[in-house]
Amino acid sequence: MKNVNKNSDPKRKKKYEPPDSLTSVGWTEPHIITLADGNNPLLLDCGEELAPISVEYEMYGEMNSNKDNVILLLHALSGDAHAAGWDKKALEMGRSWRVDRPGWWDTMIGPGKALDTNKYCIICSNVLGSCYGTTGPASIDPETGEPYGMSFPIVTVGDWVRLQERLVSHLGIEKLYAVIGGSLGGQQALEWSLAYPDRVERTVILASSARLSAQGLAFNAVARSSILNDINFNDGNYYDRDQPAQGLAIARMLGHITYLSETAMRDKFGRRYRKNGNRPGFHLGVDFEVESYLEYQGQSFVSRFDANSYLYITRAMDYYDAADRGEGDLDRACENARSRFLLISFSSDWLYTPEQMKELTFALYRTKKDVSYVEIPSTYGHDAFLLEVDEITPLISKFLKGDTNHGI
Repeated sequence: MKNVNKNSDPKRKKKYEPPDSLTSVGWTEPHIITLADGNNPLLLDCGEELAPISVEYEMYGEMNSNKDNVILLLHALSGDAHAAGWDKKALEMGRSWRVDRPGWWDTMIGPGKALDTNKYCIICSNVLGSCYGTTGPASIDPETGEPYGMSFPIVTVGDWVRLQERLVSHLGIEKLYAVIGGSLGGQQALEWSLAYPDRVERTVILASSARLSAQGLAFNAVARSSILNDINFNDGNYYDRDQPAQGLAIARMLGHITYLSETAMRDKFGRRYRKNGNRPGFHLGVDFEVESYLEYQGQSFVSRFDANSYLYITRAMDYYDAADRGEGDLDRACENARSRFLLISFSSDWLYTPEQMKELTFALYRTKKDVSYVEIPSTYGHDAFLLEVDEITPLISKFLKGDTNHGI
């Protein structure tokens, strides 16, 4: 195994490129397609059938004539299909939170970048149960004419991947050049390699693992509890009334703590007071800089996400365990994989730790898979997969070109 020798600058920020930049994919527009209807519903892991299902996706770059240059990108918990470029639809509709910055992995997608749109066609779709265009709890139930709310069926990572397979097949793609994902997206990428082994050539998994830890389950449980116990939750039927904003904000605040490292929080906030320098305000409101930061993260999240979707997506995260495909044995689950693997973890990530990623790495290695593992020293914590662009770029670029000499 191999570590990248680099000391991250905790003060470094992402650089946003304007849409007319030569390395930007520019203005983007989503596509929406119906992939399940009454004649062809999607059978879910929970045993229910769901239809109709609309899926929102974006595409960057062009498919070649053989459609064998396609990379499927999988997003994390609060992500969406808008992975790169600048959202033209959001600009027209005045959605400020999607106008003032490009897609969530814009630093990695575009001409000359790691996911080079001069070479590859990148597709990213929104997961089932979310609130960004794909059918979810806020969608209208055709049987009632009202939003599904909590009547929406429980969904899983496996359900997401089966729906993504419908999209890929609809587009006429027989085999994906690569599947790539970080965090919860990494678990989708892993599931793709296990569920459809003959349709994936390469798999890149960042800041993820075969399953969420007990500590991760615990954080998700508390986050959901904050939503479920919000006075405005109303059993999930809140779409025509006050939203459970406080519960969702607290859930996001709690989740955001898990995305950062202790070092990053110390360097960014320390124990600094918000208004009085090194003097306490002697009150129970927001006094420390770190409190102000978390409050901002919570409130901004409420303006762009649905509380029910947060419940459903975190539950899907909880339920995923790749070892289930091997009746509890991860090695056995990995036996059917056919793709080449690049696994990347980050030293300060305590949500999906390097030790957890190594467990997956060794399972793939023991089953004689083509696997490379890299641990990147970083102070960013779990968010490193979004921020350590300089370190991730050459690793992924070389892997996509066929160089797998990274680590194990």
